[in-house]
Amino acid sequence: MIEKIVEQNVWDVLKSTPLPIVIYGMGNGADMVIDKLHSMGVEFADIFASDKFVRGQFFRGKQVVKYDDICKKYDDFFIVMSFAVHDDETIENVIKMSKEHPLVAPDVPVADDSIFTREFIEEHDEEFATAFSLLADDESKENYINILNFKVSGKIEYLLKAEKEKPFVYEEILKISDDEIFVDLGAYDGDTIREFIEACQGKYKKIFGFEADEKNFKKLSVNTESLENISIYNLAAWDKKETLLFEKKKGRNSKLSSSGNVEVLADSVDNVIADKITVLKMDIEGSEEKALDGARETIIKYKPKLYVCAYHRNSDMFLLPLKINSFCEDYRFYFYHHRYIPAWESNFYGVI
Repeated sequence: MIEKIVEQNVWDVLKSTPLPIVIYGMGNGADMVIDKLHSMGVEFADIFASDKFVRGQFFRGKQVVKYDDICKKYDDFFIVMSFAVHDDETIENVIKMSKEHPLVAPDVPVADDSIFTREFIEEHDEEFATAFSLLADDESKENYINILNFKVSGKIEYLLKAEKEKPFVYEEILKISDDEIFVDLGAYDGDTIREFIEACQGKYKKIFGFEADEKNFKKLSVNTESLENISIYNLAAWDKKETLLFEKKKGRNSKLSSSGNVEVLADSVDNVIADKITVLKMDIEGSEEKALDGARETIIKYKPKLYVCAYHRNSDMFLLPLKINSFCEDYRFYFYHHRYIPAWESNFYGVI
């Protein structure tokens, strides 16, 4: 697999560039990027944010300015994007910037402590190659290679090459019908449930949702209260019934963590849901492997269509399809990236 990776590690490129390095964005992502740069002995020159977020703030000792201010200050510079975005307006603006100056969006950990590199791919070359071999068509294989090259290089053109509209997946891969029993692990505020209902035109048999975060669960409850035939659980999806520690974060990125200070109940799909399942979705901030183990019997018995996110842990790109394949060798896997920077919303879809 490593022979298909044509790019250098983004961190090596940033270490060697003669251009001033400018951070785009604030928050946890920026902290991780800056800490990584500091660990290599590399300093950043400035930091900017989208115009609507510039209000005289300081971040990591630098005043946050606008992109135009950076353009006036330097003839050329290296932009390091350090936040996640999926709205069209911001992405189009990022694309415009990338045509004016070098720009990368490093793949920093979501639920992992390690950095994705060429060396990581080389270390797990056999597993990557096996996962690649399980992909059902040339487009998925091309997408897979593009996402790996993005994760190594941070170059957003690889994301754009792999991009696919979500309705295509529901219609052409998952082939959603009007008699589905849909299980949403990591239901957040009901966003994917809304996608599913649109895809099936409001006709389905049953919906189940798991959401561990209490605040998100309240939103989910409000947003789904008018729906019929739906059961939601304030649970973390796991491999067994257990009480776990939870690290609360803003938005949908709360996660299970040994350093967390909030207890959450966890349980498995096999334990909680007795019904036949036809569609199983997982977007659970790095707990996908455990949740798959907890849905093993369901997958073997009912062979549901699968929608599994593959961006939380470095190993997700090979481990998740290999695990599913170890349960049931009948699955055909497709791989698509949906509009997002960085490689969030890069997903495996499995069908029989």
